[in-house]
Formats: sequence, structure tokens, C-alpha cells
Amino acid sequence: MSGGGLRLEGITKHYGSLLAVDGLSFDVRPGEVFGFVGSNGAGKTTTMRILLGVLIADAGSVLWDGAPIEFKTRRRIGYMPEERGLYPKMRTGEQLTYLAQLHGAAPDAAAAASAHWLERFGLKDRARDEIQRLSHGNQQRVQLAAALVFEPLMLVLDEPFAGLDPEAVDSMSEVLHERAAAGVPVIFSSHQLELVERISDRVGIIQRGHLVACGTVGELRSGGPNRFWVDAPSARAGWTDSLGGVQVVRTDGTRWLIELDGAAGDQAVLQAALATGPVREFRRDVPSLLDIFREAMTEDRVAATA
Repeated sequence: MSGGGLRLEGITKHYGSLLAVDGLSFDVRPGEVFGFVGSNGAGKTTTMRILLGVLIADAGSVLWDGAPIEFKTRRRIGYMPEERGLYPKMRTGEQLTYLAQLHGAAPDAAAAASAHWLERFGLKDRARDEIQRLSHGNQQRVQLAAALVFEPLMLVLDEPFAGLDPEAVDSMSEVLHERAAAGVPVIFSSHQLELVERISDRVGIIQRGHLVACGTVGELRSGGPNRFWVDAPSARAGWTDSLGGVQVVRTDGTRWLIELDGAAGDQAVLQAALATGPVREFRRDVPSLLDIFREAMTEDRVAATA
């Protein structure tokens, strides 16, 4: 089922004197997997609860297809909370069927959907088991199945991969991409930045309640500093001093991480390195999402103290 697009505009939320979300704006597009990352207490869960209608924002708007989101739309959002949201003593299959009916599915359709997702996640033989008797990973699978069992218009997943083994991560990732391919917007939070980098179409980084970076991983990488690794065994301290707009960020044995500003050219750096002797490596430093995250956090802390 094809979904619509979500837009958050100027969302602000206080808890007493604590500003939890500060004028936050971003969108999640149809058919997109959006990774939402930030340190603990950055405002991720509060933001998700506001878009679900669990919390009411002090200011700002939540829009669906360009109009204020309505209850009937929120009822069709599949939500996976970070904390367990299932009845531990209820049987797995009965619980999924019950949850599908709560979201408006007819009894027969709800039972069929429950059986489908249990089979999809390899839990067909555990349908009659109580949730509390399942392993952590299988409970996570059931939690995701609960968000999928009624054909949601959108998926909102808070730390869905926490504590999962690689096989379970791959299984869940595959399902999220299938839902996105069907036009469903998917937003998920995670502290596993390598995983976020691998499966997200776009990434939003939140810190102290506001968005400090947003874009594809490629866009975020290209917006970072212009740095090169140079492996020059004969180079000594000061070999870049004659080059304008060049700074040594750090060294690692015979390797130098060099940062260039807008006026400096990489070929000038290469020629200066060759003047010291052989050069065994000269390549652009492509930051990982973890590097980008750390840089964004550093810049935000500097801005906060300025």
C-alpha cells in the first residue's frame, strides 16, 4: 500500500524548564527509509511521540500530504517503541491478531496477517507461545510484526535493532526496504551508526532538540572538511608550511591527515609530499557517518558555548 509524506514544521516541546525539542523541521518522503540519530536525550523519542499524537507539541505542526495530520491517519501508523509494548502473558499469534483488529482489520484478515508475519519472521511454530517465553530477538521480531500487521501507511520505529544478532538485523532491514519500495515512509532511530549508514536513504542528526544535519550520507560526507591521507615516509614536521590553506589534522606513523581550505589545491599538496621522497598513499578522506556525527556534535557544542 502506498503511503503519503510526513512533514514536521517548527516542532517545540518543553518539559517544565527543559527544552526537549526546539523548532524542529524535517520531512520523511514516500518510499524513503529515514535514519534519525542523536545522543541520549537529544529529543528523538519525544519527536516520534509528537508525530504519533502521544504527546502534544507546544508549537509547530505535523503534516501528512501537506495537511494537518488527522486521527484516522495516525491510527494507520505502525509504531515500534524502544520499550516493550506487548502483553507478556498473551500468546503471540493471538496478540498480533488482536492488534490488527484494533487498527480496523476484519477478524479473518487480521488472523491471516498475523500468520503471514509470524511466518515471515520465522516464528510460525511459536504462534501459541506466550511473548514472555520468547528470546529477546524473537520479541523484537514480534514487536516489528505488530507494527506491520495492519498494513500501515507509515512506520515509526524507535531503536528497532537494539540487541539483535546480524541475521535478525538483515531480516528486519529487508522488511523495511520492502515496505519503503511499496511507497511507505519509514523513520527509525538507532545508535548503531554503521547500520544507519547502510540502510538509510537519508539521515537526520538531532542534538539538544534541533536538527544539526540532514541529507543523504553522500551529501553529508561531501559537506564535510576537504581532507586527504598522505603516506610520505620521508616527510618531516613542517613539510606543509609553505602551502597556504593547509593544516595537518593528525599523524599516524608515516601517514598524515591533511585538511585543505577552499583556496588550497590537492595537487599542490601531492607535489610537496613528493618533494620529500616517495609517496605510498594519497587519497581523499571519506568520513563515515560516525565521523559526521562526531563533527556535528562538536560544532553544536561550540555554537552552544559561543
